[in-house]
Amino acid sequence: MCRHLVCLGPARTVASAATHGRHALARQAWAPQQMRGGGTINADGFGACWWASDGPPGVGQHRTTLPIWSDPALGRAVAGDGADAGEGDGPAVRGALEQIRATAILAAVRSATAGMAVSAQACAPFTDGRWAFSHNGVVRGWPGSVAGLAAEIPAAEAMRSEAATDSVFLWQLFRARIAAGLDAADAAATLVQDVEARAPGSRLNLLATDGERVVGTAWRHSLWVHDMPDELWIASEPTTDAGWSEVDDGALVDARIGHVRSEPISMAATSR
Repeated sequence: MCRHLVCLGPARTVASAATHGRHALARQAWAPQQMRGGGTINADGFGACWWASDGPPGVGQHRTTLPIWSDPALGRAVAGDGADAGEGDGPAVRGALEQIRATAILAAVRSATAGMAVSAQACAPFTDGRWAFSHNGVVRGWPGSVAGLAAEIPAAEAMRSEAATDSVFLWQLFRARIAAGLDAADAAATLVQDVEARAPGSRLNLLATDGERVVGTAWRHSLWVHDMPDELWIASEPTTDAGWSEVDDGALVDARIGHVRSEPISMAATSR
């Protein structure tokens, strides 16, 4: 059922975001604590995107079908079992993601739902323009249960679909709603409600960010927030031992550094 996180704040390496803390994303990939059904090992891929603190503007992206613990792009960072490796530890060659510093990072590990594609293109995060997106969960009865929503997606966009998975479909719907003028929080809240109405029992934890703002939903899966004066983390599971608050199931989070707002998705979808 996947695990994912967003971190905003002072520049750090992309690798460190995935390996930060005793229960880092890299550890959650093989020892998750709050999966709530749907598998226990997230070995079907790893992806990250980032907004670099220097260099050309825009979103950088890395995706692979390798499990996170085998990805050479993380180099020494995964050698310490979820802790940043020191000098002299692990492989001698630094991984590419150990050399990229960013002020905003979205990363995810994947456990593919049976019958869905296993490819780099099926791995979150998905990016386009300002926004990046990840889905932790499953759409029940996909694709037939939500086929009626496909009319929202422009034909040309549907034909360019990255992979035949429920997560990519949700990304296309989210992107289409933003293109139609919806605010990102509106797009996420209405998307959860519309999918749940057609596919009851779905697990719909969404994370979307433009590098400054994060919108997330907790829908039958765990989601946690660590809010600090100059740093913000939102993740499927806490990566460290203290400072985290669990998001209520059925809630939407709309957050920036120093400001976190949470409300029931039903209210968010009807009040805007």
